[in-house]
Amino acid sequence: MTEYVTLEHGRLACDVVGDGPLVVLSHGMGTVRQDFRLLVGPLAAAGYRVVNVDMRGHGESSADWPSVTGKAAISRADVAEDLLGVIRHFGGPAIVVGHSLSGGSATIAAARAPELVSGIVEIGPFTRTQRLHVGALLVSRRYRRGMVRLALTTMLRSMRWWRRYLDVAYPTRPADYDHYLADLESMLRRSGRWAEFMKTGRTTPADAHARLADVRCPALVIMGSADPDFADPEAEAHAIVAALPDGVGRVEMIENGGHYPHAQSPDDIAAVIIPFLGRCAGRGESAEVRRAG
Repeated sequence: MTEYVTLEHGRLACDVVGDGPLVVLSHGMGTVRQDFRLLVGPLAAAGYRVVNVDMRGHGESSADWPSVTGKAAISRADVAEDLLGVIRHFGGPAIVVGHSLSGGSATIAAARAPELVSGIVEIGPFTRTQRLHVGALLVSRRYRRGMVRLALTTMLRSMRWWRRYLDVAYPTRPADYDHYLADLESMLRRSGRWAEFMKTGRTTPADAHARLADVRCPALVIMGSADPDFADPEAEAHAIVAALPDGVGRVEMIENGGHYPHAQSPDDIAAVIIPFLGRCAGRGESAEVRRAG
């Protein structure tokens, strides 16, 4: 059953599952909270209260929120404020798991309100300011296919090209991929939803990049080795950790993982995340691993 968190300028839809320390999941641009559908169960079974949130303007959350940028956009700073509102609503502190755009939002939330964020997990994160790697476009078919399809999605405002991008972003697919994609497309075709998705492309990760040095809680950066959004996914992950204070962050790579490893390989992601959650929540790692199994 969908629950709603009402904030000053709108309301956020979420699912709440399990009991225990709070874990907040936040998806990336152009998708919905069901992106985490295969990870919620393992985290709840490991003894956590999991709140899986639709980003503002996405899924069942309301649209037309005012942005901190002062223009029609959805920034990482906007989403960070929303996540802090969710944590306050459910009673923090929380560990924030953010994918893609929301990875940068996790950084900002942790820097702004360290008393509310006890750890962050960033999956395929756009946390650092990006540039197009022309050389990689020439030599990396993976990167070229991802960048071209993303560019055509935004330039043509094309559902067809967004679907084609997702096909590249999943090197392998979960059994329910076709059903999930049909539901996602149906959601994006609802009145105003595609326009909200397009707002995510009107800001950059600069706001998150600027706050990396201010993070004090443990940070886990998870990157798929076959993520088409980055010329060198592993180098990008290590660059994020290098910008954090010494000893705060670490990297985990998912072999053959695309931009959505939490849906593509949920067992591998759970095996990496659950021990990290245990450390952030002050639990023994071995107990967490046993409980997850």
